[in-house]
Amino acid sequence: MASVLINLVIFAALIVALVRLQGGQLSLSVRVFIALVLGTLFGIGLQLVHGTGTPALQTTIDWINVAGNGYVQLLQMVVMPLVFAAILSAVARLHDASALGRISVLTLGTLLGTTTIAALVGVVMSLAFGLTAEGLAQGAAETARLTMLETSYAPRVADLTVPQLLLSFIPRNPFADLTGANPTSIIAVVVFAAFLGVAAIRLLRRDPEKGRSLLNLIDILQAWISQLVRLIMALTPYGVMALMTKMAATSNAADILNLGKFVVASYLGLAIMFVVHAVLLSLTGVNPLTFYRKIVPALTFAFSSRSSAATIPLNVEIQTRRLGVPQTIASFSASFGATIGQNGCAGLYPAMLAVMVAPTVGIDPLDPAWIMTLLAIVTLSSAGVAGVGGGATMAALIVLPAMGLPVTLVALLISVEPLIDMGRTALNVSGSMTAGTVTSQILGQTDKAVLQSRDERGLQSA
Repeated sequence: MASVLINLVIFAALIVALVRLQGGQLSLSVRVFIALVLGTLFGIGLQLVHGTGTPALQTTIDWINVAGNGYVQLLQMVVMPLVFAAILSAVARLHDASALGRISVLTLGTLLGTTTIAALVGVVMSLAFGLTAEGLAQGAAETARLTMLETSYAPRVADLTVPQLLLSFIPRNPFADLTGANPTSIIAVVVFAAFLGVAAIRLLRRDPEKGRSLLNLIDILQAWISQLVRLIMALTPYGVMALMTKMAATSNAADILNLGKFVVASYLGLAIMFVVHAVLLSLTGVNPLTFYRKIVPALTFAFSSRSSAATIPLNVEIQTRRLGVPQTIASFSASFGATIGQNGCAGLYPAMLAVMVAPTVGIDPLDPAWIMTLLAIVTLSSAGVAGVGGGATMAALIVLPAMGLPVTLVALLISVEPLIDMGRTALNVSGSMTAGTVTSQILGQTDKAVLQSRDERGLQSA
């Protein structure tokens, strides 16, 4: 028990050190990265001192989970209000319902199109590296993970056909969806918010006085929710340190090495998708080097926090203040990008898993018809995958059963999941910002002076 107390005292001291950094000149992104490094080193130290699976280590991690899992739950708490307020405000500010169609088509088209490409890249990576689910070990941690998936996640998406998936996007009880009652609740909230926004536009036309009052209320709501999000974001360094401590302390180095080829293939696939984003930007007249230089804070925060949703405020701010994208388009792309067409979590990852599992059930992953079906299902199922921890798992649990494949592999990759999730999240955010920038360029609404400026303005959210 004494060793547990010592461990917790050290963890508390690290938190105090992070608190002291808050008063300095370091940005939130930098502090989150420092927390990531500290958590990793502390976790490795715990494992070296206590060994894997010892009671002292387990008890220590149980207490540290209060900070780590508590932070994740707070992120999940703000996702629905954040997306609702962002979409409602974005639509209401259009003052022209017809503009909503053009922005939506271009934004969603870019997000879903790049997701399809990401899925294809995932297929190619799995085949090129010869990845397969055969021979992967299932230890105690993997068994526990599988049990949890079968009892908690799988029932929510079991027997969910593609038509049912599409139908679930239409809100039946928006208040239930606001609680996250269904696997696709988040996209139903997006649709509900969009309808409310269009209704606000109609009210503004027919009764300008009431319409202006409503718009003021919407602005107040968004500002209120933004402050809530900033409050939770301020806790990110502590949550990230706790999560990285758990990962480093409980990871088995041998398991990671055994899955090293999968990690390498995943990150190579992610790198290819960053290049795809760069090509799209070039085709619309944006210098990719300028783009990536300006969005580094968002990518750093996404990589460290592993949350696309938590990155929404920073995402919008960078698009408007550094890339010259209008507020409406930025809010659309950031919000939709955290819920639809996540290139990393909902595109690349489930496609790789499907190719790895297919040979174990007698399916030829080289069959063109099978690959085309996989790409279609991955693209459609990418809608409504929440940009908070668990999004990739949910996407895989939708795609694999839809392809007639077992979900066991999702549990077998638990040891490397956090390592890959960081890169996937950064790609998700890059995809959403690419969608916003491309949409703005095509519609001719980009502020060229801001985009071409080398004056990197300070960011409130960073």
